[in-house]
Amino acid sequence: MLRSWQGAIFPGIVFVIWELAGHMEGLKRDSLSQPSDIFVALYLGLLDGSIFRATAQTFEAALLGFFIASLVGVLVGIGLGLAPRIERIVGPTIDLLRPIPSVALIPLTLMIYGFGVRMEAAVVAFACIWPVLIVTISAVRSIEPGLIEVAKVLEMQPFERIRKIVLPAAFGRIAVGLQLALSISLVVAVTVEIVLNPRGLGHSMMNAQQALRFDVMYAQLLWIGLVGWALSHYSQKLINKWSPAFQAAKQGERS
Repeated sequence: MLRSWQGAIFPGIVFVIWELAGHMEGLKRDSLSQPSDIFVALYLGLLDGSIFRATAQTFEAALLGFFIASLVGVLVGIGLGLAPRIERIVGPTIDLLRPIPSVALIPLTLMIYGFGVRMEAAVVAFACIWPVLIVTISAVRSIEPGLIEVAKVLEMQPFERIRKIVLPAAFGRIAVGLQLALSISLVVAVTVEIVLNPRGLGHSMMNAQQALRFDVMYAQLLWIGLVGWALSHYSQKLINKWSPAFQAAKQGERS
């Protein structure tokens, strides 16, 4: 708790300086709202529910894309991690696709799905799958070879081997890739909404900017930062909580 409060000191100082500068002649800017106006706009947006509605729309696409990427990335990553020969075959294709910016897929997904949550989720999924896939492959490869040999000696079926050996041993590192992908999902979802998709926080920010409501625009930008921080903070807490419990449960199963 003390560390969290210490982390708020620097932003607090910035807001105070920003507020004071806004009252000085020669430093006022129409496009640079004062923090007091921004906080009022944020409060009003939360009060009338507009920010919550936009957040729900953004999260709908972000989480859908994240779950698709997580499922595909983990399953394919485990398969490639356990089969180095196949990984060498498909590796060049992965290396070719991975550098493509996710926003470059917007014209293609728009042509396929049109405007809406599916188009946005497809772009998010493309962006999120790579950290999950690469981290999962690396995590599976780093498993102690003796564990895999034990599974072979015990003649475990592939699914049973993955469930009892691979996942418990690699879960901690896979969770890091999932956490990174979760943060990316929010960034990409808002970006797609700013660029094209008429929904969510990104589109709401653009509407505020075009209406010259800079206090509302900054309020929504601040809200996105707070939401992103909450995602990162609580996902890390979830990892810290479940990773040891997951390991213990699987060790109990093996014993």
